[in-house]
Amino acid sequence: MGERILSIRNGDGNHMVVTFLGLVLENSHENNRMFDSKQMIEKLRNKRLLFVGDSVNRNQWDSMMCMLHTSIPGEKKLGQGLNKTLYTFRSNDYNISVDYYWAPMLVESNGDDPSNHRLDHRTIRVKSIEKHAKHWLDADFLVFNTYLWWRLPIIKFLKGPGSLLGGPAQDYDEVNNVRAYKMVLNTWSKWVHANIDPAKTKMFFMGLTATHSKATDWGGKRDGSCYKEIEPVMKEGFWESGTDLKMLRILESSLEKLKAKGTNVQFINITQLTQARKDAHPTVHRRLWRPLTDEQIKNPQRSSDYCTHWCLPGVPDIWNELLLAYIFRSIETASE
Repeated sequence: MGERILSIRNGDGNHMVVTFLGLVLENSHENNRMFDSKQMIEKLRNKRLLFVGDSVNRNQWDSMMCMLHTSIPGEKKLGQGLNKTLYTFRSNDYNISVDYYWAPMLVESNGDDPSNHRLDHRTIRVKSIEKHAKHWLDADFLVFNTYLWWRLPIIKFLKGPGSLLGGPAQDYDEVNNVRAYKMVLNTWSKWVHANIDPAKTKMFFMGLTATHSKATDWGGKRDGSCYKEIEPVMKEGFWESGTDLKMLRILESSLEKLKAKGTNVQFINITQLTQARKDAHPTVHRRLWRPLTDEQIKNPQRSSDYCTHWCLPGVPDIWNELLLAYIFRSIETASE
């Protein structure tokens, strides 16, 4: 399966080592855990929890997997499938599955390859979701997100049968990213409303997360980012420039429209929760899919790409605390 999250130390001194190949996890989740592990095991027994979305949702899955690994006794297994699009964590003793499915733009896109998607443009089939969505149907809990891949100003809509990866046969429209985001959420909403039974499957959508790519947002250097930041932003009401409020409002509106139709997707608004934590990113200390370039080695503070993901243990653990609280409440409500 390969290594995923490495040894990481954040600004608070928390440390974690995860070696997926040997199924060894050593971390401080055990000491920092706020939830009741016995309750969690019983609530998730015979259930499948599936995260769907971009690498921030994978970051959250990593966190959940670490939390569960230290809490669930007995044999646990990690695996992958669907050409590495699906990552799985399973406890056979309790029949618990916690999985992650890579779909960074929810619909078909040129980023669908989970290992090779470093591209300078975004191309999608705006109404084509079934290729991915058919793999989501048997989950008891679905946790969606999509944001990072929408930050480029232009999204290409492929019109014909050409390849999403480019080529002479491509015929596409160029659409601004905010409008494109709204259209894809409409495609996703239609699929959810038509295919998911809310009595069987509880759904959640994680909010946008801060990227902390510009240190000038908090009074730092003009060419700086989150690199070497060791303290949160202390200014009340701080809002970093990488979080698009228009997209946040579109997401909220899409979920409200679904609810009006009788399909409830619980919005977990973690956006404000992440704003101040410029100190909580792994920067160059995370696993890199490609070696650092000479320029990145010389000037690591200039690469904003390092500031989109989060240290573990850390901020994603809190997202999961919130998620589990909502899951437990939905189970209790259904049993009344």
